Amino acid sequence: MSIVQDKTDNAIWDSPDMRNRIRRRYAAERRFKAMGLGAVLFAVAALLILLATILSKGLGGFTQTQVRLDIHFDPAVIGDPNAPDFKHLAEDADYAALVRDSLKKTFPEVTERRDLRALTSLMSAGARVELRKMVLDDPSLVGQTKPLWLLASADVDMYIKGSISGSGHENDRRVKDNAVSWIEALKKDHRIEARFNWHFFTFGDSREPEMAGIWGATVGSLLTLAVTLLIAFPVGVSAAIYLEEFAPQNRWTDVIEVNINNLAAVPSIVFGLLGLAVFLNTMGLPRSAPLVGGMTLALITLPTIIIASRAAIKAVPPSIRAAATGLGASKVQVVMHHVLPLAMPGILTGTIIGMAHALGETAPLLMIGMVAFIVDVPQGIMDPATVLPVQIYLWADSPERAFVEKTSAAILVLLMFLIFMNAIAIMLRQKFERRW
Repeated sequence: MSIVQDKTDNAIWDSPDMRNRIRRRYAAERRFKAMGLGAVLFAVAALLILLATILSKGLGGFTQTQVRLDIHFDPAVIGDPNAPDFKHLAEDADYAALVRDSLKKTFPEVTERRDLRALTSLMSAGARVELRKMVLDDPSLVGQTKPLWLLASADVDMYIKGSISGSGHENDRRVKDNAVSWIEALKKDHRIEARFNWHFFTFGDSREPEMAGIWGATVGSLLTLAVTLLIAFPVGVSAAIYLEEFAPQNRWTDVIEVNINNLAAVPSIVFGLLGLAVFLNTMGLPRSAPLVGGMTLALITLPTIIIASRAAIKAVPPSIRAAATGLGASKVQVVMHHVLPLAMPGILTGTIIGMAHALGETAPLLMIGMVAFIVDVPQGIMDPATVLPVQIYLWADSPERAFVEKTSAAILVLLMFLIFMNAIAIMLRQKFERRW
């Protein structure tokens, strides 16, 4: 009977219909794998295109064209360094005259007033700021002649980097023929070159692209994230512990849990409106302050921290709780001494991911006034400030072409911040992860 049955089964499996079905099944599997591989390749290609675009435009932002000039710190312009009111005189001195005199000595053939004005425009207004700072820091410079590398204007910088062409009709170019001849003469004399742009990392925002930096926005981001962490972490972890370990299982608890999960999907602009209504209009807190920005971002981060913390607490085996309870520990002791330490890697990972999410937020901060043009670096959480994503938004909206590379460079810095924070989350998870 069994031999007959085996022959019948073999006949079925060897039939043309069965072979066709198996062939179609294998073909479907191959198509499914090809679709998955295609999706992965498409995502990788999109990521590479994005990175290549940002890198090609942003790397230029880390360099800035500078011109070497022999600056004579003329006492007739700056003032006597031995005078009692020298600091006041040095602050109000005409440092543009020092730059203009140096350029006139470098190009003695330029004598017309109009040409002298065009020649002076090769240099940035930041050159005057640098000279003023140098004199205030070291008054002994007065009376000396020093070779100094000073900031060139944004147009010169774009020309040196090839972003502005020197060919074509003069009226169609921002850099005119006489400026091109002066720049080429400076290049031939090795007096002009693109150098690492320290100002980009040490200056605040500016209307002049060559003087604009991210330090003010970076400090604003750090202060805002500090406020966010101080509020969101204790509140989020406490809420997770209560809901997971102490809250009674009833309808109200279910409603709270569902709403927390739904809050994670609410658009961030809604939290911005909430911050505007509560923190600014009701509580009267100052606009553009990191305190308000941090409190608003804490509302966005809280659902992420609560959900991640609850998952980490739930992952602790019940045997840990049972063993501690069996040894006479109270409920609070079980949670604080055994459950929470074991869940802490998952809690920290969720917190860092939530903070990385908050670091990249822009929309809610626009609602509370952190989009203002702020030059000064904030000194505290109550000072006006902006953050990196908003700074990127402001520069991207600027009509000045030189801000394009600044925008891409700032995006690269922000990406490095995010990668760094995610790397910390991965390291914490791998270092403290326990397997049962």
